[in-house]
Amino acid sequence: MVDRQPYTFDRVIRILFGVVSVVGLFYLVYILRGALLPFLVAWIVAYMLNPLVVYNKRVFKLKGRVVAITLAFLEVLITISLLCVLFLPSIIDEIAHMRELLSEYVYNSSSIPFVPQAVHDFIRDNINFSELSGLLSREQWLSIIEESFSGAWGFITGSVGEIINIVSWLVVLLYIVFILLDYDRILCGFRRMIPQKYRPMLVSIGNDIEESMNRYFRGQALVAGLVGILFSIGFLIVGLPLAIVLGLFIGVLNMVPYLQLIGIVPTILLCLVSASDTGTNFWLLFGACILVFIIVQIIEDVFIVPRVMGKVTGLNPAIILLSLSIWGTLLGFVGMIIALPLTTLCLSYYQRYVIGADSVEPPDSLTDASVTDDAQE
Repeated sequence: MVDRQPYTFDRVIRILFGVVSVVGLFYLVYILRGALLPFLVAWIVAYMLNPLVVYNKRVFKLKGRVVAITLAFLEVLITISLLCVLFLPSIIDEIAHMRELLSEYVYNSSSIPFVPQAVHDFIRDNINFSELSGLLSREQWLSIIEESFSGAWGFITGSVGEIINIVSWLVVLLYIVFILLDYDRILCGFRRMIPQKYRPMLVSIGNDIEESMNRYFRGQALVAGLVGILFSIGFLIVGLPLAIVLGLFIGVLNMVPYLQLIGIVPTILLCLVSASDTGTNFWLLFGACILVFIIVQIIEDVFIVPRVMGKVTGLNPAIILLSLSIWGTLLGFVGMIIALPLTTLCLSYYQRYVIGADSVEPPDSLTDASVTDDAQE
């Protein structure tokens, strides 16, 4: 039987003081949230760029981090520019074509065979296609750009508070550079702030979380990118409008398990619009799109995920859905993204520290999800 310490006056005062300190810390963070938000954003960006900086420093054998940081920024900029050059023209053409299809669908009252007219009436009554078509026009985008410039001028000529807001976001870039320059030193400083009594356990947990998150996100991001490309190719083959946009959108949704099923809704609408314009059979087009979903899912489950993610988390599907609901409610979309690695770690640490199952190794449940590149290294 475990001996429990008595609740003396001194111990109760220490507990109350600790609770008040924690509440006060949270309240201070709440008050300073406006000033802390740029730093938090910069820290997240620096966290994602740091592996690239370390890679540049190792490959090019650089002594300092300044050149490696500059190369990392250039590499990210070049990658984004190449993606825009490769995909942006096709996306612009698809958006223009989709605008024409929407306009045709709005003013075309002819029904599609085997699709009840009530379905078309319901869609036309509940979706403002005219406004949606206007958003896809070049004039609308030019108007948005003009409003952005006029809004920026309004900020420049506006109040001091608005100017400080803009300057605070410009400081994010400086935050990123300074954090990357002393990344390891800052982490060591955070570790030294932990009391010596709890430092080994908390540092171990932090390392497990960092390693698991890194491996999970690398694998999941690669899987999402490959799935998005496969969906884009499949939708282009079947002739679906906005094929690249929809495929990449479903790829982004694939960062969260089962969320790619949401892509079926816009797929149905695009099939209706395309069938109304071209006169093709809606059910054949929709069946071809569903076939694309099935084929891509099979490729993902049989070939991509086993080679990239390994065993992933080994969680029951019901536990996965529950964890997505809980973390999504607490942290929104970001919570849904980090739900699986956090849930796996929580269950593993519960088994280790509460139940006492020392044989359970927390990071291994996710280290199996490492990318094959790490395994080769």
